[in-house]
Amino acid sequence: MTYQVTVQPSGRSFGVEPGEAILAAGIRAGIGLPYGCRDGACGSCKSKKISGTVVHGAHQAKALSPDEEAAGMVLTCCGVPHSDVVLESRQVVEAGAFPIKKLPVRVSTLERLSPDVMRIVLQLPANDGFQYHAGQYVDFLLRDGSRRSYSMATAPHTRAGQPDATPPVGAMMELHIRHMPGGKFTDHVFGAMKEKEILRVEGPFGSFFLREDSDKPMVLLASGTGFAPIKALIEEMQHKGVTRPATLYWGGRRPQDFYLNDWVQQKVAEMPNLKYVPVASDALPEDHWTGRTGFVHAAVLQDIPNLSGYQVYACGAPIVVESAQRDYVKAGLPEEEFYADSFTSEADKHGA
Repeated sequence: MTYQVTVQPSGRSFGVEPGEAILAAGIRAGIGLPYGCRDGACGSCKSKKISGTVVHGAHQAKALSPDEEAAGMVLTCCGVPHSDVVLESRQVVEAGAFPIKKLPVRVSTLERLSPDVMRIVLQLPANDGFQYHAGQYVDFLLRDGSRRSYSMATAPHTRAGQPDATPPVGAMMELHIRHMPGGKFTDHVFGAMKEKEILRVEGPFGSFFLREDSDKPMVLLASGTGFAPIKALIEEMQHKGVTRPATLYWGGRRPQDFYLNDWVQQKVAEMPNLKYVPVASDALPEDHWTGRTGFVHAAVLQDIPNLSGYQVYACGAPIVVESAQRDYVKAGLPEEEFYADSFTSEADKHGA
């Protein structure tokens, strides 16, 4: 039996097949529900159930606690409806969801941006115009059936970082990949991978992209390679002439972690409404670091103690994103103005 899920306040609805998770059905129907990992680990898809019955599959308590579930919250990525359901999700996208495709891609460029960050440029098929929103991600489809997710580091109008007025045919896709020692995919990227290698990807996925219907000033919060989708957002803002004030807070352990610092400085020079605050948490004496120190999410609150009039776009390690959401809402940020993409590793997904 097919059940109907209705999302308020947008009023959009879609059918869900027996045993199917709400999020998968929504993606299939082109309904832009918020989500991140799709594995019950990050909590980005959490929505309030107004009515109906939803049974959850495996998930982590940090994504949905027993108390939250008892209060009517659901994870759409692993929640299966057992009746018609009404949800409340203010982040639902009214339109503009792009089709999800599986594509072969060719490794065009491998470039180390820091000792543990690789820039990969992928050549997309010339006959397949892949479309996505700046800030979204793709999955690499590995031979054993597993997946690895990485955000695209360039806006759709760019061709390997070079501005172009239209989405090019046979476009390039840039990704920033951090080496996780022992990681099945990243060990390959930093070891045996060669240019011209053929890989398979699927996407676009994710609800992390610029909301253009707002004039609120923005905080762009990145930790580590969480900078990749933020970079795409900055390119998109420049391309579309967005003049809203925006401040990038980029957190890293040491200065070398700001692996595209010169690129950011160039954008600050070109974009009068963009500011930049790099924050190093563990700089060593030999780094001669004279900038901000401490936790990057805390630096935002030091500068903006009242966030009630802001939008926040946060991307990076789960601990940074979760801490930011908790503390920023306490500082007045409306919950629906916090947009996040949590970089959930395989270890995170399995509760390690």
